[in-house]
Amino acid sequence: MSTSSTIRAADALARRLYAEGCRYAFGMPGGEVLTLVDALEDAGIRFVLAKHENAAAFMAEGAYHRTGAPGILVATVGPGALNGVNAVANAHQDRVPMIVLAGAVDADEAQTYTHQVLDQQAVFRPITKATFSLVPGAAHVIADKAVAIATEGRPGPVHIDVPISVADASVPAVAPPTRPKASPTAPSGADLATARRWLSEAKRPIMVVGLDAMVEGAGAEITAFAEKYNVPVVTTYKAKGLLAEDHALSLGGAGLSPLADSHLLPLIEKADLVLCVGYDPIEMRVGWRDVWDPARQRVIDITAVPNHHYMHQSGLNFVAGCAASLAAIAEGVAPSDTWPEGEVAATKSSLAEAFPKQEAWGPAAIMDTCRQVLPRNALATVDSGAHRILLSQMWECYEPRGLTQSTALCTMGCAIPLAMGTKLADPGRTVIGFCGDAGFLMVAGELSTAAELAVTPIILVFVDASLSLIELKQRSRQMKNRGVDFARHDFAAMGAAFGGAGHTVTTRDELTDALNAAMSADTFTVIAAVIDRGAYDGRL
Repeated sequence: MSTSSTIRAADALARRLYAEGCRYAFGMPGGEVLTLVDALEDAGIRFVLAKHENAAAFMAEGAYHRTGAPGILVATVGPGALNGVNAVANAHQDRVPMIVLAGAVDADEAQTYTHQVLDQQAVFRPITKATFSLVPGAAHVIADKAVAIATEGRPGPVHIDVPISVADASVPAVAPPTRPKASPTAPSGADLATARRWLSEAKRPIMVVGLDAMVEGAGAEITAFAEKYNVPVVTTYKAKGLLAEDHALSLGGAGLSPLADSHLLPLIEKADLVLCVGYDPIEMRVGWRDVWDPARQRVIDITAVPNHHYMHQSGLNFVAGCAASLAAIAEGVAPSDTWPEGEVAATKSSLAEAFPKQEAWGPAAIMDTCRQVLPRNALATVDSGAHRILLSQMWECYEPRGLTQSTALCTMGCAIPLAMGTKLADPGRTVIGFCGDAGFLMVAGELSTAAELAVTPIILVFVDASLSLIELKQRSRQMKNRGVDFARHDFAAMGAAFGGAGHTVTTRDELTDALNAAMSADTFTVIAAVIDRGAYDGRL
């Protein structure tokens, strides 16, 4: 690291990211970002070469969920930057802090040179919280702004174009003072008094908990509040585990499975107080639009930003910290008997019956076997598809971020790179990535990255040679089977070909043996679990 009075502008970026806790960057370099890669490595941030920028961004998200530091995507000019668009849009909708560092042609050069020149800021503006073009005189300030914008409020991606000559430009080595982070706020005044009265009078309170609470890390406060006032907790899917899902008051995730919602929504309709704690409805389907009536039910919304989504309304809206708000509302309010007719336990029981685990073989048997065999603290990722809907109900989470998925954008091709980034950042934990066979094929080349990194995630593939969720929808509309089926492939052999272990399983016993072998393997493992067509019928 340079000890002179000046450093490169790229070093200013890298040092600020290191100070924020970033230790990994992921991407595919081109000549335009070589200085950036050099600066990141010099600062102590490991650059991981992926095979595609889209997968690199999901690896960055996986690392973020384990370290808490923003993910870093590095992409070269033009096609490199555009390859990452899907995963950057996912970060924007899933509230993932990410710094997108893109190479760019120098502004003066772009006036007479057209090769690979396009307005990258215009591309990223709609799918990021902010976009910058680095300039030497403001390199330190832009770096600090990018971190602040990405991490504060509702997190999200920030894009920085780094022109070739600017990356190498000299800037002062000493950065100006960074802006202190905003402190969490709590409700006050007349509305707080109203919230306390509502809590004291509630006989059937319920909490709906979401992304803001997960980002804040408010799980302990949510658990304490729920236990003190006997309040059942429903979460969004990304917020699973904020209350351990084997807790008597946990009702699991909502908004993805119509079957699950058919059990949860009647309970919400009975509630006389709905506490929305960091509930961001961006994860939810249209069935959750206006599911409570503020004219009939008392609703308190605690959010990081004002309600501009209009998916629901409330009687009170606090733009404040989740933990601080719960503490303020609880102050001076004594617990009372709630849900006296046992509705919470009945709903939890009916949910368990709706998603039975006893089948000899099939998707539910696979998920149940994995949950039984793998450690309680195993971390899971999952791709989009029919398997995700079922897994999100059946995979119990006992801590926040125990199951990582694309919940808002719902993109395919994320489970494998998410698992790789998770395992890289938290090598001591068992990590399993659940994916459909189509999602696996989208990113199979990243298995070579897993081998090169010597990371050991378990990749479980549901093999039915079809886009199962789309095929199910096709049949439900009485349409012909078109464009949803593909050939069966030897996924276990693919795993072995890329340097991992491979198993094909068709029974619970075979799966158990494969999982035990995978947990002791010194490489990644692909387990191909073969299931029947239509195996998800009636289960979602």
